[in-house]
Amino acid sequence: MIEIRPATKVKAEVAVPGSKSITQRALIAAALADGENVLLGPLESEDTRYTAAALAQMGVTVEKGKENWTVIGNGGRIETPAKEIFLGNNGTATRFLASVAALGAGTFRISGDARMAERAILPLMQALQGWGVDIASINNNGCPPLVIKANGLSGGKTILPAGKSSQYLSSLLLVGPYARQEAELDVQGEILSLPYVIMTLAVMESFGIRVEANEALNSYSIPRGIYRARKYAIEGDASNASYFYAAAAITGGEVTVPNVPVPSLQGDAAFVALLARMGCQVNKTGEGLTVSGPEELRGITIDMADMPDVVPTLAVVASQAKGRTVIKNIAHLRIKECDRLHVMAVELAKLGARVEELEDTLIIEGKAPATHLHGTAINTYNDHRIAMSFAVAGLAVPGVKILGEECVAKSFPDFWERFALLYG
Repeated sequence: MIEIRPATKVKAEVAVPGSKSITQRALIAAALADGENVLLGPLESEDTRYTAAALAQMGVTVEKGKENWTVIGNGGRIETPAKEIFLGNNGTATRFLASVAALGAGTFRISGDARMAERAILPLMQALQGWGVDIASINNNGCPPLVIKANGLSGGKTILPAGKSSQYLSSLLLVGPYARQEAELDVQGEILSLPYVIMTLAVMESFGIRVEANEALNSYSIPRGIYRARKYAIEGDASNASYFYAAAAITGGEVTVPNVPVPSLQGDAAFVALLARMGCQVNKTGEGLTVSGPEELRGITIDMADMPDVVPTLAVVASQAKGRTVIKNIAHLRIKECDRLHVMAVELAKLGARVEELEDTLIIEGKAPATHLHGTAINTYNDHRIAMSFAVAGLAVPGVKILGEECVAKSFPDFWERFALLYG
């Protein structure tokens, strides 16, 4: 347990580690490339360690230096692991590596922790089956653990029956170039978190594969090819930067994050635009951004389907704003590391906030003169984003205690050290 010390008008510059989302995509592309790749500034965290270790089980060499990683790709030749691949609660890796495993020849078993066994993967399985992959859910419930009897991808046309997770789509795109014939992919239903798909396409193009897509980004033609080995620089993590921008917002202070570039590959970089709507000033500083908080924040109504990872951060800021904040189209938060939509409602209410939880919406009544938030112990549900967002709340609300604070290791191992920089 850690108790957060309140602060007023914080003033700090805080660099953030490399983007988790870009690191995971670059790892896959580099692993499938032919030759030596150098990843500059990747994120070293629990999730990326799972991904790197799994790739090593598949015959890919990953050498980790202090600042950069060297990845020796095998040109798409995937070895059969000697034992089951265990991925904890790393949903991204589970979805990406299920497709990578399909490129091999032999039986692959992929598992995770108890929460991972509740996270749906059926639409991805169905799309892979359309490319001739023998993949099954061991418990026959459309969730991990998975068994894949790999024999490569046939290619041709397949359909992703539901675009509810951009990770399904990204997984298919990343392996599509290695199909035996040119691969085509259509997506049915609404595609959520589209910026992550755009990120995947950008990473693929950087490694030499350009995918043709229609304007709606629901139909793709993936050329056959092999990723080109290269040096690849990874941006600072915009999702993790959100906690420091939010710290400026709720304390009326000023925080600079110097290493999330403008423009960014990351959809979550648009979080600062939401803070601007709530009254913050946002200014470009060098390669990064500075956020300055106002005397009074104001509530907003916003569709955050494309920015699910920063919903907890915005919800905490909203609890300190004047008026109502409505965060819409976020039902997919329920299949994250925990049911984040429900958890945010529960834990904010424990602080004394007035919160309404709907099926796909969170409504937060901001503080008014008669409303005084109070400290409490925050359950984190082993979810890094719950821990980090409520750490921000503790800057404005005395007595906030974070239980299970070590869960930040999933995406931001030294978060607490960097958070301390806010105190000067």
